Amino acid sequence: MQEAITLSFRHVEGFSDEEFYYFCLDNPDLTFERNAEGQLILMPNTGGRTGRLNALVNYYLTGWNLARNLGETFDSSTTFRLPSTAMRSPDAAWVSRGRWETLSEKEQRQFPPLCPDFIIELRSETDSLKSLKEKMDEWLANGCLLG
Repeated sequence: MQEAITLSFRHVEGFSDEEFYYFCLDNPDLTFERNAEGQLILMPNTGGRTGRLNALVNYYLTGWNLARNLGETFDSSTTFRLPSTAMRSPDAAWVSRGRWETLSEKEQRQFPPLCPDFIIELRSETDSLKSLKEKMDEWLANGCLLG
């Protein structure tokens, strides 16, 4: 399996948040994240096993949320703009209703500028344990309450 590819922009200012949003829209067949250093990370597709598990995780998280109506759930296609300026996409996420409703319509439509309260990251064949731990540490450092 292919690991993620990191593209560095050391000699270029990189993308603004808005430019990154439109860059992702212009390349719908690719999945990107951006770390706090401004590097773009090209995420590989997952296999069937990981995709099936991801669907189940989202099914159960959404079911839990629908029964309680406490917030909003998001799948792995959602990119969040974290306080560190990183742009990350967890496999599943939940944001409390009060925090979600503070965002403008544009912020909700584009990459929400907040860190989810709860996230799930599945370890696929393309993820090393070290890189996944670093990503979880990043989520927690940006305000995630549980991951």
